[in-house]
Amino acid sequence: MKLAGKTAIVTGGGRDIGRACAIRLAEEGASVAINYFSSSEGADSAVAEITAAGGKAFALQGDLNTQEGVDALVGKAKADFGSVDILVNNTGGLVARKTLAEMTLEHWNTVMDLNLTSTFLMTKACLEHMTSGAIVNLASQAGRDGGGPGSVAYAASKGAVMTMTRGLAKELGPNIRVNAICPGMIDTDFHNIFTKPEVRTIVENAAPLKRQGASVDIANLVVFLASDDSAFITGTNVDINGGMLFS
Repeated sequence: MKLAGKTAIVTGGGRDIGRACAIRLAEEGASVAINYFSSSEGADSAVAEITAAGGKAFALQGDLNTQEGVDALVGKAKADFGSVDILVNNTGGLVARKTLAEMTLEHWNTVMDLNLTSTFLMTKACLEHMTSGAIVNLASQAGRDGGGPGSVAYAASKGAVMTMTRGLAKELGPNIRVNAICPGMIDTDFHNIFTKPEVRTIVENAAPLKRQGASVDIANLVVFLASDDSAFITGTNVDINGGMLFS
């Protein structure tokens, strides 16, 4: 197992990509602390699946835009598992599609907090307990190409995550590696809610691999970036989009 003896924290781990990451990290031997905000069923079922397979995990509800929520999660991970070695910053979302003309300051701040401030708070808290290890941030293809209609705030926040990743890689090396993942169209609730079915079909047909991505595709890449298999990789923003965008 690539991650035996390690402790991993996965934010937004109650569904889709986050849930898949938690399960794959556990399959590679990591003890996993799962944060969720509202997806209790998915988080609890992930814990049940992990423990049934002989692994260690817990799920904790929390708002990671608050210091209290962050401290509770990181503190419990350290208390229960003894260390913090891997952080997967997956919490985030679009919230709603709004053009700049439609957008309020409240919406802008909500999106920035959800995608960027939570990453800042979690990273800062975990660094108090990390002397080595890996941080994997979930950015987005939108951070490279500006996103679809009404996603300026989301794209800007994910672009900031990408730049933050590069800066942290310089600041935290050589002992802690920091990388980010830029997913394209992945078959998740994000696109179930915000993307029309006909648009998804167009993207599928245009992609060289002729399909949407699956959550496990992202989780497999997270495991790679969290493990020593990627020991000479840091500061990267890795595209995973079936060939829809080359950067």
